[in-house]
Amino acid sequence: MTTFDTTVDPSYVTAKPVNPAGLPTSYEHGGRLTAEGTTVDPILVEIVQGTLASVEMEVETAIGRTSRSPMIRDAHDFRAGIHDRQLRKLTGRSYSALVHPIVRDYPIEEMREGDVFFHNDVYESEGGIGHLPDLCVTVPVFHDGEVVAFVQAFGHHDDIGGAVPGSMPSNATTVYEEGLAVPPIKLWDAGVPNKSALRIMTRNSRMPDSLAADLDAECSACLMGARRLGELFERYGRDAIEASFDAILDATTETYRREILSKIPDGTYVWEDYAEHDGVDEPQLHTQRITLTKVSDAPADPEMGRPAGPRLIIDFTGTSAQAKGPINHCGDYVGGNFLKKWLAPILRNLADTPERMAELDVNEGIVPLIEMRFPEKGTLLTPIHPGPTNARTFVILRLLGVLAGVVAKAVDGKMPADQETIRYTGVYGKDLEGNDYLMREVLGGGSGGRYYADGEDTIHVVPDSRNLPTEFTESRFPFIVERLGLAQDSGGAGEYRGGLGYEKHIRMLKDAHFMSIADRSILACWGVRGGKAGMPFQVVIDPGGPDEREVDALADAEVVKAGQVVRIRTTGGGGWGDPLARDPELVVRDVVWRKVSAEAALRDYGVVLTGLSSSGADAGDLGFDADATAAERAGRAAWSREDDAFFDRGPGYSSLAEGAAFAEVDRI
Repeated sequence: MTTFDTTVDPSYVTAKPVNPAGLPTSYEHGGRLTAEGTTVDPILVEIVQGTLASVEMEVETAIGRTSRSPMIRDAHDFRAGIHDRQLRKLTGRSYSALVHPIVRDYPIEEMREGDVFFHNDVYESEGGIGHLPDLCVTVPVFHDGEVVAFVQAFGHHDDIGGAVPGSMPSNATTVYEEGLAVPPIKLWDAGVPNKSALRIMTRNSRMPDSLAADLDAECSACLMGARRLGELFERYGRDAIEASFDAILDATTETYRREILSKIPDGTYVWEDYAEHDGVDEPQLHTQRITLTKVSDAPADPEMGRPAGPRLIIDFTGTSAQAKGPINHCGDYVGGNFLKKWLAPILRNLADTPERMAELDVNEGIVPLIEMRFPEKGTLLTPIHPGPTNARTFVILRLLGVLAGVVAKAVDGKMPADQETIRYTGVYGKDLEGNDYLMREVLGGGSGGRYYADGEDTIHVVPDSRNLPTEFTESRFPFIVERLGLAQDSGGAGEYRGGLGYEKHIRMLKDAHFMSIADRSILACWGVRGGKAGMPFQVVIDPGGPDEREVDALADAEVVKAGQVVRIRTTGGGGWGDPLARDPELVVRDVVWRKVSAEAALRDYGVVLTGLSSSGADAGDLGFDADATAAERAGRAAWSREDDAFFDRGPGYSSLAEGAAFAEVDRI
């Protein structure tokens, strides 16, 4: 039985959002739908939560089955999300864009059933869209003629115009070079598509058919999802459903307060990491700094919707100035609402067990527990229009590592070492029939070692994303995939080794151009608490051939001749703990599995192998000499918390830091 207290407490409605872009914002967002203390049947809450997850999955499945572009259909680089009428994200399986820019420009009371809204403008997205290829559709959900929720999907599309195929020019200096920017518009009006708007977008794309098909898939899927949610409201009633929404988010807030924030000691901690290049200036350290303050007894802040109790304050002061090239990210909108939900999954590593970690969703319930403070406009996280943003992953993915690092300092290293970062690689040109093609792929890399386990191999930070199937790419594009496997020795050495990256070999059947938007080609994924950094990203064209050359990680049109091979090696995760403390049996196992070479077993771990054949580790009796290994390790200096840096950034750091081996913030 559901009971309700109809008393309205204004302290549960947050202040109007501040929009640094100066755009009009009139919608009060983020507050509760029911008064605090409202009770609801817990069984109904479970039903509602399960239905939300089911609808979200159904929307994503429909998009995957009906879209056309490889990035959406095959790589699954898209997300769906469900939000309530206060714009709060209800689902927590993955991150999503924001509804804020839609209700800012289109009042809720004027929306009609069948409306579909569209936007991709980075600077008018309130921080929810990072670069122009991410196209976002939003559909309002109605019950008894009123908006009660929103279904939204956004994903990375093949091409939205701009200076280069794929709309990610590595040397862009303005957002105008990156493609067509569309502020929030009504793409469907009460069920009627806006064909003129669609024609403008497809006319600006090099892949108009794929773009049109993808948008149709996303619009139709979100409309379907809106109908499903409408049925939920119809079955149980608006009051009961909205009380369930509040209960879902309240449970998240309480869980993170009790199980996660309690693990961080009160105090202030500082750490920073860096992007290595921006495509315009010479490689340098583009700093992203976090000063983390944990307070257990913060007072309530009703104006900003923050309850009394534990709170994390994340201050980005010290972040470098806005880059000339496209590595900037618009993070300082709606109080950093998008960034809070983007960064919060890192905190799940503090859960008691990996199994518990997997159970923790990140929805709007984490927002009241985090306060963000941004520097003035004109930094990597507060760029000024028309600063370019297409490679903003260099910043927002690095911020995941910065938060992990600063928390590691607070909890004596009981956080994973650094993880892989997104990189886009691909080829384009004319296929064997003379038609234009674009193949772009997001290959994963290794995750960091943990205080209880090795890192995972070839994972991807985007949930459910995957590399393109070889059978598909070889049948559609003029190349052969000669190898796809693990990059040996790419994981950082440690008591718990970093996960391995990919090694992929592509042989071109016709002249083409190679493209890459990647970092971690100089600065490797860092190791922690004595663990070593992983191997960096690398692309080599014609390896072992007469034209062998290494390609810059930011490349738009590197020529590849027919018959030449492109070798791609993605980043390995950082190691955790002193490699000299690793169980020699595990090192032997890694050599047998070809994750670690025989040379690295001795060089990095001090393990003296026995039973090696002339060809390496193929002998069935491979083992190690216990006495020789003990002697070898005794002759080396073990990692010392007092004398050594807490983080290892790899040799690339000193090349950009005037010879320094580590940063001042790397010590405890």
